[in-house]
Amino acid sequence: MSFQNGTIVNLILLEPGEVDAKRCAVLGGGRSRHVREVLGAKAGDSIRVGLLDGPYGSATIQEMRDEELVLSCEFDGETPPVPAIDLLLAMPRPKVMKRLWAQFAAIGIGRIIITNAARVERNYFDTHVLDEDFFRPLLIEGLQQARDTRLPRVSIHRRFRPLIEDELGSISDTKLRIVADPSGTKTIGEIGKSRRGERALIAVGPEGGWVPFELDLLAKHNFIACGLGPRTLRTDTACIALLALLHEALHDGPGGDVGHTI
Repeated sequence: MSFQNGTIVNLILLEPGEVDAKRCAVLGGGRSRHVREVLGAKAGDSIRVGLLDGPYGSATIQEMRDEELVLSCEFDGETPPVPAIDLLLAMPRPKVMKRLWAQFAAIGIGRIIITNAARVERNYFDTHVLDEDFFRPLLIEGLQQARDTRLPRVSIHRRFRPLIEDELGSISDTKLRIVADPSGTKTIGEIGKSRRGERALIAVGPEGGWVPFELDLLAKHNFIACGLGPRTLRTDTACIALLALLHEALHDGPGGDVGHTI
């Protein structure tokens, strides 16, 4: 698991297989260094832990070896719910996608569905950034920062039309579907007023935008077009803004009226 230099994570996540029947775990590598050097913890101290896709808890440091920590864990907290928003994202440039993984986990997404689109460069799908061995540690890093245990599920699709027509219903169980596009006349705040509390899937296109065929296909499959206002935003900026506003409108804010033009 990776840690950004100087970043204090708010939860140490443990894989289920790392905790034995006596609820002991041995930490090494980046997590051990983080607990020692950034948190400044010592033997006998208690730290916040969580079981990946499981409950919260705490752990007492029983022993500090050369490069390892021996923890005694108690998982007495609740398992957080799966985040109520799924994301359908046209594959951005790999360096942008690299930046987004941890942010997506931190802001809260149930499923990340990466798709091709007419204005996506085909070689984007050849990048190592889409390898699970690469993105999974970044997702975990985001969860630890946000103090969550629910790992987003990721699927990657090289063909847009089969995804929308044949596969999407079995991937995301959301009934509320939104596509971000300047042609949209509704705002997220307006949608939130009438669909409060629902799970949602939001589709965000490439920086060149969705082409008419893609918008028509999404509309036929019950996607509501939502305007992004007058400004043209980069994919990473648009994604984070939309996800934050959608969380606020549907689940966190009073009445779902966020007072924004997006």
